Amino acid sequence: MSKLIGTIKHEFMEMLPPTIYFFVILHIVAIIRALMVKGTGIELETTASVALAALILGKAVLLADMLPFINRFPEKPLIWNVGWKTVMYSLVALFIHYLERLYDFWKEAPGFAAANKLLVSEINWPRFWAIQILLLTLVLMYCTLAEMARAIGREKFKRAFFGPLPDNLANRSVNEG
Repeated sequence: MSKLIGTIKHEFMEMLPPTIYFFVILHIVAIIRALMVKGTGIELETTASVALAALILGKAVLLADMLPFINRFPEKPLIWNVGWKTVMYSLVALFIHYLERLYDFWKEAPGFAAANKLLVSEINWPRFWAIQILLLTLVLMYCTLAEMARAIGREKFKRAFFGPLPDNLANRSVNEG
């Protein structure tokens, strides 16, 4: 039982950084979308739906990082893995973003094909692509930070980014690690 709890704790701690990151950036995207559609009557995401999406993305990143083709260039300069992962995660983000919009149209259409046709004809494509560019940029930032942490080590990355931990926390994290 102790090993199971340890595994769950480890998985949770691995999932926490991307989940927090995506929670923050998805709120940024939601705020930008709200500003773009202000006065149109379009319903926007709530914090609960953003939190759920962040949890799903956090777990998806954790699972994706276990796939052998995700960490494709570990021995090359970091830009290779950063670029590769940015493309992979951005394609997933594009697919999810499109499905979100499709769902909105599906509520009005009699079926999937009709909803897709309605989406293609009525969506505000400049706004859709503006959000995609924003997501691409934010995913690039995430991939860059994650690869830097992988390359120099998590503890060294934390110290470089946040500064040294107070003695009581540093001792506890060393004993737990």
